[in-house]
Amino acid sequence: VVLRNIARSLADQSPTSSLESYFLLHVICLISLEIMGKFLLLSEKFLKLLEDNDPQKVAFLLHKQWTLYSLTPLYKFSYTNLKEYSRLLSAFIAAEKQKGLAVEVGEDFNIKVTFSTLLGMKGTQRDSEAFLVQILSKSQLPSENREHKVLWTGWFCCIFGDSLLETVSEDFTCVPLFLANGAETNTAIVGTWFQKTFDCYFSPLAINAFNLSWMAAMWTACKMDQYMAATEFLWSVPCSPQSLDISYAIHPEDAKALWDSVHKTPGEVTQEEVDLFMDCLYSHFHRHFKIHLSATRLVRVSTSVASAHTDGKIKILCHKYLIGVLAYLTELAIFQID
Repeated sequence: VVLRNIARSLADQSPTSSLESYFLLHVICLISLEIMGKFLLLSEKFLKLLEDNDPQKVAFLLHKQWTLYSLTPLYKFSYTNLKEYSRLLSAFIAAEKQKGLAVEVGEDFNIKVTFSTLLGMKGTQRDSEAFLVQILSKSQLPSENREHKVLWTGWFCCIFGDSLLETVSEDFTCVPLFLANGAETNTAIVGTWFQKTFDCYFSPLAINAFNLSWMAAMWTACKMDQYMAATEFLWSVPCSPQSLDISYAIHPEDAKALWDSVHKTPGEVTQEEVDLFMDCLYSHFHRHFKIHLSATRLVRVSTSVASAHTDGKIKILCHKYLIGVLAYLTELAIFQID
């Protein structure tokens, strides 16, 4: 937080300091990523944090593709008003449907919106409680046989968000990371309602190649009771008339062995180790195929912990490291807001 404040003051001094500010912010980003590298490796700590979670809701969050957004603090949001928010958002969606917008909410506005908390989904006691929003289609069956089909799901969370919490007043609720699953039209409608109601702003959270490299290294470093998938990378080669993709799959135990060979700092991940890990992969690929992957762009990584794409899509696969993955994504969201 101190470093970020220094960077802001430096940027405000004069136009000539912009290059220095950019360099300092880049250094801050590297420091933040190395801190998050330490978080992800502390599996025992995260397992204790997960004990308070609703097992069914946590399981529901896994193995789904989520689209990532950063979100500025919510003004005058109250956890005691979730039922009222459900009613208001339902009415808003119906009103938007009547305007002729293509919102997939069921026939004849036969929908229901629910807000619910995800208790325990936090990194520290100061973090705001995570909450879930769902758009459901109402069944026409009698109440005892009624089942609701989930049309859209979104959830808001803040995992180890102290750097943001320390900069806002008590009137604001900080849930900088928003994840959505479902039709983009529904995401847009829900986002509009939140922005009008709580004076906040959503921004798509893309993941650049630098952060994907960190994810690949950190997730490879995680100790797994059982590997469920290969470690995969996807690079994009810009060429005409259309781009070319290069897929590279590695047995997860081989990837872990490679990581162990470059990992020299117990309990954390460093930028030097991430660079060395990726350089080894590039060298191995070049030795066999004579292609310089360093000249391409990394667009997706996939491991037994999670998979992530540069367009801001993520799928979390491992309950054990759920909090760790969310902590890293929260840091990226906060950095984008700053």
